Amino acid sequence: MTKIDDAAATTAPLATETIVTGRPPLARRRSPFRKPMASVVRHVLLIALALAMLYPVIWMVVSSLRPNDEIFRDPSIIPDSFEVSNYTDGWNALAYPFNVYMWNSALIVIGCIVGNLVSCSMAAYAFARLSFSGKRFWFAVMLLSIMLPIHVIIVPQYVLFSQLGWVNTFLPLIVPKLLATDAFFIFLMVQFIRGIPKELDEAARIDGAGHPRIFLQIILPLMVPALATTAIFTFIWTWNDFFSQLIFLTKPELYTVPLALRSFEDAQSSTNYAQMFAMSVVSLIPIFLIFLLGQKFLIKGIATTGIK
Repeated sequence: MTKIDDAAATTAPLATETIVTGRPPLARRRSPFRKPMASVVRHVLLIALALAMLYPVIWMVVSSLRPNDEIFRDPSIIPDSFEVSNYTDGWNALAYPFNVYMWNSALIVIGCIVGNLVSCSMAAYAFARLSFSGKRFWFAVMLLSIMLPIHVIIVPQYVLFSQLGWVNTFLPLIVPKLLATDAFFIFLMVQFIRGIPKELDEAARIDGAGHPRIFLQIILPLMVPALATTAIFTFIWTWNDFFSQLIFLTKPELYTVPLALRSFEDAQSSTNYAQMFAMSVVSLIPIFLIFLLGQKFLIKGIATTGIK
């Protein structure tokens, strides 16, 4: 009985404290600075990690403002002097002004974006809504094509386009996009269309709408996030593409931005890295703007596209 009375006497103040304060005594005794300190440490670590990942980009921007002979001497991101002339000299350093190469890249990018949006959306609608013989087989073949690297198909593509006389034109880079060759975007849109209720299609059929009208007036307006995601990824991948453009474009007047940046390196003379970094910064501006303007659609398109 004595032990029981002692336990009751011990727990009675704790129970009274809980009733009065409205919270357990252990929770009240925790340090009020524990959560703020944990949050500060977490944010400091995240900021340090972000700076570590951004350091190469920041170093490139700073190096574009340094003299060429000082770039690799100082790895810091605080320049001693500013050479703004690297941008003006780099713009006209090659056989043609740099705006020619940016215009060439823009033409290819626009053609690829239009091709992917039109062809991939139509192919995705067919896989998601139509019923035809061998649908599952062709869908599996489409998914398997994602695993094919470009190095496997570039040789037969070059032979075909060479026989057609398309080498040293933009057609080998644009025409395949009109044939729904990017299986990743088809799969992305198929998953998005499957999330759209089929009751909308059935209501449209009651009104006498066929597949073209359903696709254009119902499905396509609801696919804006997926279409925006496709456009942004197509822009980034095409703008940064080097290998396929190197294969099909050999004339300097047809060079794109990646090929022009490669032209700054000369094996027979010293390379002007300052001008090359300056033009690299210029080439990053369109990608940054596109990603900044389309970030909302990009996140929404990926978040609303589930794997069913």
